Amino acid sequence: MTSTPLGKLIAIGGAEDKGTDLETGIINRNNLNFFELGIIKRIVAEIPKSNPRIEVITTASSIPVEVGDNYIQAFHRSGCDNTGILDIRNRADVAREDYLERILKADAVMFSGGNQYRLTSIFGGTRMLELLHERYEQEPDFVLAGTSAGAMAMSNTMIFEGNASKAHLKGEVKITTGLAFNSEVVFDSHFDKRGRFARLAQAIAANPSCIGVGLGEDTGIVVRNGQLLEAIGSGMVIIIDGHNMQHTNIADIPVGNPISIENLIVHFMTLGDRYDVKERRFVGAEIQVPAAE
Repeated sequence: MTSTPLGKLIAIGGAEDKGTDLETGIINRNNLNFFELGIIKRIVAEIPKSNPRIEVITTASSIPVEVGDNYIQAFHRSGCDNTGILDIRNRADVAREDYLERILKADAVMFSGGNQYRLTSIFGGTRMLELLHERYEQEPDFVLAGTSAGAMAMSNTMIFEGNASKAHLKGEVKITTGLAFNSEVVFDSHFDKRGRFARLAQAIAANPSCIGVGLGEDTGIVVRNGQLLEAIGSGMVIIIDGHNMQHTNIADIPVGNPISIENLIVHFMTLGDRYDVKERRFVGAEIQVPAAE
């Protein structure tokens, strides 16, 4: 990733059912309601073009057809009738020339929710992922978005598993490499509703160079220049900063024991609040977007 990506990254905490709840293993096809229309409208508003071309990647979902249809309807309700679905199921699909062409022509690309491990195992090391990186890093008008698992996969350090009720125990939070659009944050989704504070705190205790970003449902962030986070939506974004951590026992205790952490810094953000990742500073809604280098 270049030092200052020019495109915009939008990470959303989710609200719709993606097919499978990874913490329970239950597949539920009866609750496909999307996050509120305001979030979808904000995604469209960030694209400086009338009726932009949006490609939705449903790879993470176990019910891609239903989820894809709902995305098309959701964007239609927001006045965007130029939405396509890339139903990529495996690494052979990622290499399809027609799909690569559609990525090159899209004004925005959005990853649906589901299982973030599917995203990294299918897209990792592919030409399509390279194209997405190139466009995000080099094109100021390009928007890259993701919800739930699609948001969690955006970072370089990615949580892929961890039951919230056991997240205070060492080893219960599983971390791997994500799609690496941002190397300085770790995203978690459905944050307040599913009680994932301890999960993200453990991820930051193990990776204190990163900033933890907990995304509530119907809530997200717009990331500009890879640095400035702006909260959007109706809920709350939680920032966990471990740079000033004084103590943690995570490296010394056996797996399965509770962790301790001293001096985490936590910020609560709501609509319009901003946070500068590089400066590690809550700046409210007044800061200007830093100029690209």
